[in-house]
Parts: sequence; C-alpha cells; structure tokens
Amino acid sequence: MSRKKVNARTLVSVGMLSAVAIILMQFEIPLPFAPAFYQIDFSEIPVLVGSFALGPLASVAIEFIKILLNMLISGTTTAGVGDVANFLIGCSFSVPAGIIYHQIKTKKGACIGMIVGTGCMTILGSLLNAYVLLPVYAKAFELPLDSLIQMGTEVNSSITGLTSFIIFAVAPFNLLKGILVSMIVLLIYKKISSVFKNKR
Repeated sequence: MSRKKVNARTLVSVGMLSAVAIILMQFEIPLPFAPAFYQIDFSEIPVLVGSFALGPLASVAIEFIKILLNMLISGTTTAGVGDVANFLIGCSFSVPAGIIYHQIKTKKGACIGMIVGTGCMTILGSLLNAYVLLPVYAKAFELPLDSLIQMGTEVNSSITGLTSFIIFAVAPFNLLKGILVSMIVLLIYKKISSVFKNKR
C-alpha cells in the first residue's frame, strides 16, 4: 500500500509539473541574435525541478508529456521529427543534471549538474539543428536551407553559412536557455522542494 501511495504521488507530481511546463511553453521570447523561429521559453524549469525532486526518469516523463501535449495543442509541421529532436535536447539538459544532483545532493551538486546539463544541451542542440532540425524545417516549409541561414544573417551579420549559424545563433540560444533556467531553478527549488518530499 505504501509503495502504491508513493507511486501515485509521483504520478500526480509528474502530471502537475507537465501541466506547468506546457503552459510555460506557450510563452516565447524572441532573441536579438537569432532568427524569429528561435525563441526562448521556460518550459524546462518544471522539467528540471522534476529531475531534482523526483529523479532523472521523471524528468524524461515530464518532457515527453510536454512535447506530446504541445503537438496536440499546436500541431507539428515536421511530421514529429522536430518534436522528437526537441525532446532529446530537453532530456540532454535535465537528465545529466538530475543524475549528478542525486549523486551529490548539495547546492554544489545542483550547480555542477546544471552546468553539465547546459553543456550537453548546447552540444546536442547544435548537432541536431545542423543535421536534423534545419534540414527538416527547410523541407517542411519548402525552402532552400540557404533561405533559413539568410534569415539568420539578417539579424546577425556574423552568420554567413551553416557553421556560423550554429556557432552564433544555435549554440548561444541553448547556452542562454540553460543558464536562465538554471538560475531560476536555483532560486526557487529550495522554496518549492518541500511540496515533493516523500513523493519518490
């Protein structure tokens, strides 16, 4: 009975954090150094909170539910390819951070985890954008890849090709997102962590 109760509480927590994530995902902020289709949202905050409070596997579940609900609400223009890539990028941030934090359950451990998670998200995000997302988006919107790169050039003169697009737009985008989400979680986690106590 006790184990069932814990599992039920975990499911409720995952559902609650997923609901917050999908709400936050609807609010996007444009960036001055990247084209309009790169906008930051803060939906990774509840995912990271879930990773710290409930474990890395819970963060995978929250990320999955968030992406699935967003597909149902907003649809997909990439036959799900972009959504799968976004799922992988999100997990590359929350899972390493959660693993490290659960090995070192201190503020230092959380900081190390978030730094590693941000690094992983930046690297994987750059690779997936270069070889999956940008080509898929170009095909979905029936545009040459150069047209997407040109959109980057218009807002950032340092972007002259695919490599510079990744270096000056995609990598800073993911790096900034990781830093902002980490800072917010660092500020709020201690205050809200008691809500999730005894839910694992």
